[in-house]
Amino acid sequence: MAGNTETMHKVVALVLAVCVDLSLFYASGLAVTHSVFGHFTRLWVSAGLRFLALTAVSLVTLGEFKPLLLRFITAYCLLPALFETGTNVFYHEETQCGQLADLRCWLICAGASLAAALFWEIVIPDTDKPAGGKEQKQKDLFIRVLRLFKPDYLLLLAGLLFLTLAVVCEMFIPFYTGRVIDILGGQYQQNEFLTAVLFMGLYSVGSSASAGCRGGVLLWAISSFIWRIKGNLFENLTKQEIGFFETTKTGEITFRLSRDTNLTARTVCLNVNVLLRTFIKTLGMISLMMSLSWKLTFLVLMETPITGLIQKIYDTHHQRLTLAMQDSMALANEAAGEVLSGIRVVRSFKTEKHETNRYDNRLMDIHNLKTRRATVRAIYLLARKLAGVAMKVFMLYYGRLFIQRGQMTTGNLVSFILYQSNLGLNIRTLTYIFGDMLNSVGAAGKVFEYLDRKPEVSTEGKLKPNQLTGHINFCCLKFAYPANTNKTVLQDFSLELKPGEMTALVGPSGEGKSTCVSLLERFYEPQEGQILLDKEPLKSYDHHFLHKKVAVVSQDPVLFSGTIRDNIAYGLPDCTLEKIQDAARKANAHDFIVQLHKGYDTEVGEGGGQLSKSEKQRIAIARALVRQPQVLILDEITSSLDVESENKVQQALANCPNQTLLVIAHKLKTIEKADQIALISDGQVKERGTHQELMDMKGSYYKLREKLFTDDAVA
Repeated sequence: MAGNTETMHKVVALVLAVCVDLSLFYASGLAVTHSVFGHFTRLWVSAGLRFLALTAVSLVTLGEFKPLLLRFITAYCLLPALFETGTNVFYHEETQCGQLADLRCWLICAGASLAAALFWEIVIPDTDKPAGGKEQKQKDLFIRVLRLFKPDYLLLLAGLLFLTLAVVCEMFIPFYTGRVIDILGGQYQQNEFLTAVLFMGLYSVGSSASAGCRGGVLLWAISSFIWRIKGNLFENLTKQEIGFFETTKTGEITFRLSRDTNLTARTVCLNVNVLLRTFIKTLGMISLMMSLSWKLTFLVLMETPITGLIQKIYDTHHQRLTLAMQDSMALANEAAGEVLSGIRVVRSFKTEKHETNRYDNRLMDIHNLKTRRATVRAIYLLARKLAGVAMKVFMLYYGRLFIQRGQMTTGNLVSFILYQSNLGLNIRTLTYIFGDMLNSVGAAGKVFEYLDRKPEVSTEGKLKPNQLTGHINFCCLKFAYPANTNKTVLQDFSLELKPGEMTALVGPSGEGKSTCVSLLERFYEPQEGQILLDKEPLKSYDHHFLHKKVAVVSQDPVLFSGTIRDNIAYGLPDCTLEKIQDAARKANAHDFIVQLHKGYDTEVGEGGGQLSKSEKQRIAIARALVRQPQVLILDEITSSLDVESENKVQQALANCPNQTLLVIAHKLKTIEKADQIALISDGQVKERGTHQELMDMKGSYYKLREKLFTDDAVA
């Protein structure tokens, strides 16, 4: 009922406003007939009275006054007076509607006012958002992108210069085309004809040459920008803490790194280039069209607000669907990456069909979004074409009348039609380019989100002591992984690792042993407590210094594409071959390496796929030993080593008496010689001591000995 009442109020308000306005409109016509006022006085008095009357009717019938309605009433009342005054001042003419008052003139004025109100709404829309809202954020992002182009400002300036030359030359081609038609259609004069053709040819060549130079220079700037921003983004991504990569999908990261950086580059070089070119060209064309026929020019410009409104509606839906499609594509890339990286697991569990269906579902989401976007675009193109056809019909009708009245020539009309065709395209381009810039700025926002992100695990430490003993203290640690903050892995965890001693962490899987290694490597930051290295917090040490002095070898080592030499010397660009070979001997890897066809220059393949697991393990041990670390961490490495290799590695480690060694193993033979064994359970150190001391205690270690450890197998 409330909705029906509101609708009735609006209908009553509209009918009453039309009646009042028509009465005042015809009263103005009577004033002209009886010469009550002068022409200009009558125009502005009528405009003022109509404004006051329509405002009063709106307040009385609707009870409120919205800004949109105020803008329409203002344009509706003042535009006819402004138009008539401008026509008289600049062209010393009076239009037919300025002299008469009939229903046709009233409808024409109402249509023109509605178009002006629409234009006002598009250019200066209402916003209920604060100054720091979405529009301000987009503006700030655009300025940031522009600042990133600072090294390429000279290229952008050169591109702008060539752009201006191309536009200026292109604008005069239709003008001389019409000039040639007038010369041929009238009294032919060879000199004038040759001059017009010559200038038309010169402008054509100048436009083409300048456009080509502009394109080359701007593509150069785009390439430079993409290279720079991708490098900066990748550098910042590598600085993020491990928890970031656990909570952020790899497919999304690679999508931002590959596609969104390209879209960001388009924000300035392509979009602004098109925007400036079209804007300059539009202003020039309007000036030339005004010189040909100002009346036809005003008629053509009435298409602008209608086109702008259609474009605004289209941009809103298109941008929303494009952003949704970008997210769907990132999810599809992430799904494909998971399957390709874990193809062995997929094949082992025969889930090829399941993974194919999952990827197909992702692709179907993208397809549906593309279909919806294509439908929106089809409707938009249809509406735009209908508006353009209607305007052409009006233009040709009035052009014929002006030629019959002698107000313009046939050549002028041809030139005007050529300009109008380009003008419509330019206006559509101007409105479209804003939507495309929003998409580019949206992509830039995602790129800057990663560029601005500060790692939660700080790498700003500066401490680099000349001497490091490797004395480590875990002090009352409490820790939960970022991906699952509700599950506490370590609780009140305390442990001391002394230099020159081997400490072994034992206990059931999932109790926090590997977590201790991750915290010692500063992959994560504990929520409470701290880890001290030589009585100084880990975070106070220089990042590169710390990871040179603290080395880890994991159960499943990662090798990178390249040679064996590159993998052993990874991160040490000045490492000599002698040091590499010495580390390989200690890891019992030298013998099998020299038997390979290219020795240390043998390619390991992607992820070390050309090597066996044992060979990869020994290369990883050599990679750690070549650094001569003060603290060495071995996480379940003996599971891939044979007895001979394990013995040689232990002998090599025994030759480093001052080294702090932390071992996680499931083989009793590996840990029983440890100086200290810590039993980890429920995120705490339950028991601590040597193997014999723990056996004598007959506690948890003693009870779990047979169940947890075997001499020749992994539990």
